[in-house]
Amino acid sequence: MSVDIGEAAALLGRTETRAADAHPEPAQLLRATLDRDIGSFEPGSPLPLLWHWLYFPPLIQQSRLGEDGHTRDSSLLPVVPLLPRRRWAGSRLRSPAPLRIGDRLTRRSEVTSLTPKIGRSGRLLFVTIRHTLAGSAGGSVVEEQDVVLREAAGRSTPPGNPAAPAPCDFEHVVTPTPTLLFRFSALTFNAHRIHYDHPYATQVEHYEGLVVHGPLIAVLMLDLVDRISPGAAVSAFEFKAVNPAFVPHPLAVRAKTTETGFSLRVESAGRIASTGTATAPRHNKTTIAT
Repeated sequence: MSVDIGEAAALLGRTETRAADAHPEPAQLLRATLDRDIGSFEPGSPLPLLWHWLYFPPLIQQSRLGEDGHTRDSSLLPVVPLLPRRRWAGSRLRSPAPLRIGDRLTRRSEVTSLTPKIGRSGRLLFVTIRHTLAGSAGGSVVEEQDVVLREAAGRSTPPGNPAAPAPCDFEHVVTPTPTLLFRFSALTFNAHRIHYDHPYATQVEHYEGLVVHGPLIAVLMLDLVDRISPGAAVSAFEFKAVNPAFVPHPLAVRAKTTETGFSLRVESAGRIASTGTATAPRHNKTTIAT
């Protein structure tokens, strides 16, 4: 069984440039969504890594959304009729200097690879997009984002193997709820119905429940790093989605210190949902901030 990417191959090398202002309100709203003290984001305050996602939501007209809530066409993501479903598979980021609240942000995006594969759920197409961001105060972020396109779900995907026991130095447990998923969807302008439409998620895409956003799980990993070392600048981060996580199974966000920062993982219902590594200053704290 092969994957014919057809006209999608023409998107390789395509670019898009956007600009946005890093206003404090979206950052405050995400802080509230994470159940943290809202505090203040004054002009010039560092923008936590990953939070640039708040400022570049998909600019898609309602009439261009497909049945699943995603766009049917995009200037960057290819349209492959046999692979109508999509999910965020992971990202690799580096940030020599943080973006800051009040910055004028510029983002240049480029499709850098299209890789067909065969997986447990059938035919797949991995699309890698490199986002290069620059802030007016001198900060920068380079993110390589992997998105996977897959076949329509005719059956549920077999669950992954149970998570093997692994030691950790810090843990924070978050119980996902429909309201948490709704708020994160609203902040990122994500209309994918698997995150808020239970009948669609279970009856059409054959998941066991509402699906927790992969990007939300990534944000929770770096939120744990911030709870361990408040305000520490994360200069590099990578994460990989392993298994879907569902409402209402608790998310056990775990961190183990390393020579360069933290090794991270999130477990849900006995399986690994996501793994990650963060480069950040090490602290010797034994408790985490709430």
